[in-house]
Amino acid sequence: MIGVDTNILLRFYVADDSAQHAAAAAFFAARSERSPAYISLVVLVEFVWSLRRTYGYGWDGIHALLGALTTARDIRLERQDIVTDALSLAIEANSGLVDNIVALANKADGCTSTMTFDKAAVRHIPSMELLS
Repeated sequence: MIGVDTNILLRFYVADDSAQHAAAAAFFAARSERSPAYISLVVLVEFVWSLRRTYGYGWDGIHALLGALTTARDIRLERQDIVTDALSLAIEANSGLVDNIVALANKADGCTSTMTFDKAAVRHIPSMELLS
């Protein structure tokens, strides 16, 4: 298993630098079930934020991309179960993907709730509580 950082994912999917895209594409082409690429939660969240804020991707495109990552046999995601559940909740409840990842990871690690100032997150994610 070989870890990747956010820049590798961005160059591969956004393809805004042809030389780096080619290198990233060759790297991913060489991955397999026996030698997968590993994507940590930190990298995944940074990737999502970069796609949204820097590259203007919409949520539908991001959800589709992450759906493909969760089912790829040559990619391992840190806490894949949490990412899969967070993605499902984001699509079904129209809630924030990253907020769902945070709330689900906290719950899995034994937290009874997750405190936030984000009123929208509180409306959509039962384990989020508003700090006022």
